[in-house]
Amino acid sequence: MTIKDIARLSGCAVSTVSRALNDHPDVSEETKARIKQIVAENKFVPNANAKHLKQQVSNNIIVVVKGTFNLFFAVIIERIQADVGRAGYGVVLHYYDEDINEVRMAERLCRESKPKGLIFLGGEPENFTRYFGGIQVPAVLVTTSVSQLPYRNLSSVSVDDRQGGRMAVEHLIRQGHRRIGIIGGCSGSSSTSRQRLEGGMESLREHGISPRPEYCREGRFSLEDGYRLTGELLDQYPEITGIFAMSDLMAFGAVRAIVQRGLRVPEDVSVIGYDGIEMADYYQPPLTTLRQPAERLASLGVSLLLGSIEKKEPARHLSLTVELEPGGSVAPPPGKGVHLVSRGPDDPETQP
Repeated sequence: MTIKDIARLSGCAVSTVSRALNDHPDVSEETKARIKQIVAENKFVPNANAKHLKQQVSNNIIVVVKGTFNLFFAVIIERIQADVGRAGYGVVLHYYDEDINEVRMAERLCRESKPKGLIFLGGEPENFTRYFGGIQVPAVLVTTSVSQLPYRNLSSVSVDDRQGGRMAVEHLIRQGHRRIGIIGGCSGSSSTSRQRLEGGMESLREHGISPRPEYCREGRFSLEDGYRLTGELLDQYPEITGIFAMSDLMAFGAVRAIVQRGLRVPEDVSVIGYDGIEMADYYQPPLTTLRQPAERLASLGVSLLLGSIEKKEPARHLSLTVELEPGGSVAPPPGKGVHLVSRGPDDPETQP
C-alpha cells in the first residue's frame, strides 16, 4: 500500500494524507482519525528511506515574519539576509498574516524543512508561552521580548514599546495637545500594541489628563487602517487635535484622512508615528516619529542565533531604546503655544 492508496480510500488529497500523518495542525482531528484508522487497518508503514531523506537538517535559517506588509521589517530582513549569508547559511522567508499563530506555523516548518534555526519578526508572547515547547532548534524573537519565558533555545532582542508609547504621547502633550487620538493594532492579541497603548495612557495620566477610551481605535498596521481609523475618530470627535499612530504606515494613512477632511497637518491636527522608516523623512510634511534601531535589532538577533547554533550559548534577552525623531507633522494645536508643564485634573484644558 502507498500513500496514494490511503488518499483514495479516505477521499482526501495526497497532500492532506501526508500532513495528517505528520500531525499538522491545519488538518482536522476528524480527518486525522479517519486516515489513521485506514493506516492501522492496512498496516501501512511509511518508507523509512524517503522519510530519512526529508529529515536531513538543512543549512538554512527560517525567518518567520508576522504581518504581510511592513516596511519597518523590510529593513530588518535585508540586514538579516546579509549577516546570515556572510556566516555561510541560507535564508528562507515565510510571511504570515497578523492573525496567524506564528509559533504553530514555525513548528510545522521545522518538521518539514529541518532548519538550523529560526528568527521571528514580530510575535505574540502568549503564542510562545503555549506552543514553543514543541520547537527544539535555536530561535530568536526580534522586536518583541520573551525574557519572562524559561526556554533555553529562545532568545529575544526588542525595544521598550511601553516607553516608546509614553514618549510619543508626551511629545504631543508638551506641544499643548490634550485631546489625543491613538490608533494601533489589536491590543488584545498584540503585545506590541498593548505596551504602546499602556505607555501612552500612562503619559496622559501623569499629566492629569483622563484617558478617553473612545479616542482609541484598533486595526492593522497598514496604510488602509491608519486612514480608516483616523477618519472614524475625526468624524465622531472633531475636537481631537493630535494623533499617535503606532506605526509610520498608519501615520501616513492618518495624514491622508486628515487632509481629505479639509484640515492641515500640523496646523489643525498633529500626527506622530512609530518605527522611523526611511519614507518618514521624505513625506510631506516630514513625519515626527519614534525611531527604532532596525539594523541593530537585526544584527543582534543574528548574533544571538549564531551563538546558540555554533557555540551552544544559552538564551539571552536584550532591550534597546527608541529615539524621538522630530519632523514637521507635530505643532501646537490651533491657537495654543507650546506647553512644557503638565496640567492638573481640574484645568479646563484637561476636561472633555
